[in-house]
Amino acid sequence: MTIHVARPDLLAHQNAVRLPFAALVQELREMLGARLVAYLGGVKATRQVSDWAEGRRLPSQLVQDRLRASYQIAQTLAAAEEPAVIQAWFQGMNPKLDDVSPARALREASSDDVASQVMAAARAFLAS
Repeated sequence: MTIHVARPDLLAHQNAVRLPFAALVQELREMLGARLVAYLGGVKATRQVSDWAEGRRLPSQLVQDRLRASYQIAQTLAAAEEPAVIQAWFQGMNPKLDDVSPARALREASSDDVASQVMAAARAFLAS
């Protein structure tokens, strides 16, 4: 069920900040799939994603921050799009990001500015 709110990014931000990390990874995995979450987290095995989702392990703070940003962006898109569209959006070339996929931009990010740029691209996608 898709819920439409005036500013889905505000609700997404609240959820990204408040959710325990394991619950956040579980929801992100449902939206994006374990392979894409593993890619965003910089790991090869989806088993590590399962460990994060079950609370057995925690990745580095950098990875946690990246996955929280990814969750916030995915939740913003989820206000209007189905999981398959969100997955395709994260993986596809994005003209707002110089034709780099949002997933790659987030994974290779060295600053919070990239997450802001990816969020701006998500808002532009929703507005189109």
